Amino acid sequence: MIAAQIRAPGQAPEVAELPDPAGEALVAVQAAPITPLDLLCASGTSYFGAPATPYVPGVQGVGTLAGPLGDLAAGTPVWFATTAGMAPGDGSLAQRAAVTAADVVALPPGVDPVLAAALGLSAVAAWMCLTRRGRLAPGETVIVLGAGGVVGQAAVQLARLAGAGRVVACARSASALDLARSRGADATVLLDARDDLAARLAEASGGADLVIDPLSGAPAAAALSTLRPGGRLVNLGGSAADSSPVDSATLRSCSLDVLGYTNASLDTDTRRDAVQAVCRFAAERRLTVGYERVPLTDATDAWTRQRDGTARGRIVLVP
Repeated sequence: MIAAQIRAPGQAPEVAELPDPAGEALVAVQAAPITPLDLLCASGTSYFGAPATPYVPGVQGVGTLAGPLGDLAAGTPVWFATTAGMAPGDGSLAQRAAVTAADVVALPPGVDPVLAAALGLSAVAAWMCLTRRGRLAPGETVIVLGAGGVVGQAAVQLARLAGAGRVVACARSASALDLARSRGADATVLLDARDDLAARLAEASGGADLVIDPLSGAPAAAALSTLRPGGRLVNLGGSAADSSPVDSATLRSCSLDVLGYTNASLDTDTRRDAVQAVCRFAAERRLTVGYERVPLTDATDAWTRQRDGTARGRIVLVP
């Protein structure tokens, strides 16, 4: 089979001819995204340690079962996860991938496999931050920081689908804000160098109940100051900074909750339900994100562009 293979930590993968992987079952891969976790693991600098090389990266993908697996018949469209880069073994950036029953989720009918791969765990994180972790109630106001990224794009749309009354999208580019408005944001705020961000967020939101924060840093601190009594900020990343200045008076004066989130905390059933939920929205044409479809044979260039930030959205490799 054709696969993308990391030969040494820190290097882009090379396209190679490899034998089929061995495992509980095989998936014929239709689409596999290059995610930030893939890039981090392959760099050799993650908290998982340097990966055992050579290996095929790809922590998630979409395809069809090559044979029966549990209650699922051969040919069933599935989303799947792997531990590639986090533990020995190969991942999804290949024509075929080995899977276990616990890491396979049957997909709803009608979902585009490439879009499902682009959404993947990024959309799951957005959905869980809004619903389970953020406890969004109908009619509440949501601020989405980093609305230009895959998580942020999904969060803007999913907030509306989860019942938000008002959605404020925040991003660093005018084009990202235009896209957010086209996908349901009621107001937008540019994340630029001006020092009045808190005031602009307060004006755009009229007071928020929930902040979805993949950025941390100064944007998170500004958004926190707009929260109404009992408001929640859910952090799921540090794209802007590793820490955020939070003063005690702001937290205490409104009894605010600052919460953390990681997909790693999801049990198998919860992850399955979340994957199926976001893919149903995608199948119903109510959820999408920007992505770039690239042949698997171009994996080396695609990986480099995704790593360097020059790709047009999430790159999804297609065998």
